[in-house]
Amino acid sequence: MHCQTGSRGTYVPTTRTTAGDPLERIERLASENAVVIFSVSSCCMCHAIKRLFCGMGVNPTVYELDEDPRGKDMEKALMRLLESSPAVPAVFVGGKLVGAMDRVMASHINGTLVPLLKQAGALWL
Repeated sequence: MHCQTGSRGTYVPTTRTTAGDPLERIERLASENAVVIFSVSSCCMCHAIKRLFCGMGVNPTVYELDEDPRGKDMEKALMRLLESSPAVPAVFVGGKLVGAMDRVMASHINGTLVPLLKQAGALWL
Protein backbone atom coordinates (compact mmCIF):
# COMPACT_ATOMS: atom_id res chain seq x y z
CA MET A 1 0.00 0.00 0.00
CA HIS A 2 1.11 3.53 -0.64
CA CYS A 3 0.44 6.28 1.85
CA GLN A 4 0.02 8.85 -0.89
CA THR A 5 -3.14 7.12 -2.14
CA GLY A 6 -4.94 7.37 1.17
CA SER A 7 -3.88 4.11 2.79
CA ARG A 8 -1.96 3.92 6.02
CA GLY A 9 1.01 1.70 5.20
CA THR A 10 1.56 -1.97 4.64
CA TYR A 11 -0.84 -4.11 6.62
CA VAL A 12 0.42 -7.55 7.45
CA PRO A 13 -1.68 -10.23 9.10
CA THR A 14 0.12 -11.41 12.22
CA THR A 15 -1.57 -14.80 12.00
CA ARG A 16 1.12 -16.02 9.59
CA THR A 17 3.67 -16.28 12.39
CA THR A 18 4.24 -19.30 14.54
CA ALA A 19 3.08 -19.65 18.10
CA GLY A 20 5.41 -18.68 20.90
CA ASP A 21 6.15 -16.07 23.47
CA PRO A 22 4.30 -12.83 22.56
CA LEU A 23 7.35 -10.68 23.35
CA GLU A 24 9.53 -12.78 21.05
CA ARG A 25 6.93 -12.42 18.28
CA ILE A 26 6.88 -8.66 18.78
CA GLU A 27 10.67 -8.43 18.64
CA ARG A 28 10.83 -10.62 15.54
CA LEU A 29 8.08 -8.73 13.70
CA ALA A 30 9.58 -5.36 14.70
CA SER A 31 12.96 -6.33 13.27
CA GLU A 32 11.60 -7.40 9.86
CA ASN A 33 10.91 -3.87 8.53
CA ALA A 34 12.32 -0.37 8.92
CA VAL A 35 9.19 1.03 10.63
CA VAL A 36 6.68 -1.18 12.39
CA ILE A 37 3.54 0.00 14.15
CA PHE A 38 1.51 -2.27 16.41
CA SER A 39 -2.01 -0.90 16.27
CA VAL A 40 -5.68 -1.52 16.92
CA SER A 41 -7.92 -0.64 13.98
CA SER A 42 -10.41 1.38 16.07
CA CYS A 43 -7.75 3.43 17.93
CA CYS A 44 -7.69 7.13 17.01
CA MET A 45 -4.13 7.57 18.33
CA CYS A 46 -3.00 4.66 16.16
CA HIS A 47 -4.61 6.34 13.17
CA ALA A 48 -2.83 9.61 14.00
CA ILE A 49 0.57 7.89 14.22
CA LYS A 50 0.01 6.10 10.91
CA ARG A 51 -0.91 9.41 9.28
CA LEU A 52 2.17 11.10 10.77
CA PHE A 53 4.51 8.57 9.19
CA CYS A 54 2.66 8.55 5.88
CA GLY A 55 2.74 12.34 5.83
CA MET A 56 6.52 12.18 6.23
CA GLY A 57 6.80 9.84 3.26
CA VAL A 58 7.41 6.75 5.36
CA ASN A 59 5.55 3.54 4.52
CA PRO A 60 5.22 1.72 7.87
CA THR A 61 4.36 -1.93 8.28
CA VAL A 62 1.24 -2.06 10.46
CA TYR A 63 0.11 -5.00 12.57
CA GLU A 64 -3.52 -4.63 13.65
CA LEU A 65 -3.65 -6.60 16.89
CA ASP A 66 -7.45 -6.72 17.00
CA GLU A 67 -7.34 -8.80 13.82
CA ASP A 68 -4.97 -11.39 15.29
CA PRO A 69 -6.24 -14.30 17.42
CA ARG A 70 -3.24 -13.79 19.74
CA GLY A 71 -3.41 -10.02 19.59
CA LYS A 72 -4.52 -9.65 23.22
CA ASP A 73 -1.42 -11.50 24.40
CA MET A 74 0.71 -9.25 22.24
CA GLU A 75 -1.02 -6.17 23.68
CA LYS A 76 -0.23 -7.37 27.20
CA ALA A 77 3.40 -7.90 26.24
CA LEU A 78 3.54 -4.40 24.73
CA MET A 79 2.10 -2.93 27.94
CA ARG A 80 4.93 -4.57 29.88
CA LEU A 81 7.49 -3.40 27.34
CA LEU A 82 6.19 0.17 27.28
CA GLU A 83 5.50 0.16 31.01
CA SER A 84 2.21 1.88 30.28
CA SER A 85 -1.35 1.44 29.24
CA PRO A 86 -2.64 1.60 26.53
CA ALA A 87 -0.20 -0.60 24.65
CA VAL A 88 -0.94 0.85 21.23
CA PRO A 89 0.25 2.50 19.17
CA ALA A 90 3.69 1.00 19.71
CA VAL A 91 6.30 2.14 17.20
CA PHE A 92 9.56 0.43 16.32
CA VAL A 93 12.15 1.99 14.01
CA GLY A 94 15.09 -0.08 12.85
CA GLY A 95 13.97 -2.88 15.15
CA LYS A 96 14.22 -0.67 18.23
CA LEU A 97 11.31 0.53 20.32
CA VAL A 98 10.68 4.25 19.94
CA GLY A 99 7.61 4.12 22.15
CA ALA A 100 3.97 5.04 22.20
CA MET A 101 2.29 8.19 20.89
CA ASP A 102 3.90 10.54 23.43
CA ARG A 103 7.47 9.42 22.73
CA VAL A 104 7.01 9.40 18.96
CA MET A 105 5.54 12.91 18.98
CA ALA A 106 8.26 14.19 21.32
CA SER A 107 10.92 12.72 19.01
CA HIS A 108 9.24 14.33 16.02
CA ILE A 109 9.03 17.73 17.70
CA ASN A 110 12.59 17.72 19.06
CA GLY A 111 14.02 16.65 15.70
CA THR A 112 15.34 13.21 16.58
CA LEU A 113 12.76 11.17 14.65
CA VAL A 114 13.91 12.05 11.11
CA PRO A 115 17.56 11.04 11.70
CA LEU A 116 16.34 7.79 13.24
CA LEU A 117 14.17 7.10 10.19
CA LYS A 118 17.07 7.89 7.85
CA GLN A 119 19.38 5.58 9.78
CA ALA A 120 16.82 2.75 9.51
CA GLY A 121 16.48 3.32 5.76
CA ALA A 122 12.84 4.39 5.99
CA LEU A 123 13.39 7.96 4.82
CA TRP A 124 15.70 9.27 2.12
CA LEU A 125 15.44 13.05 2.54
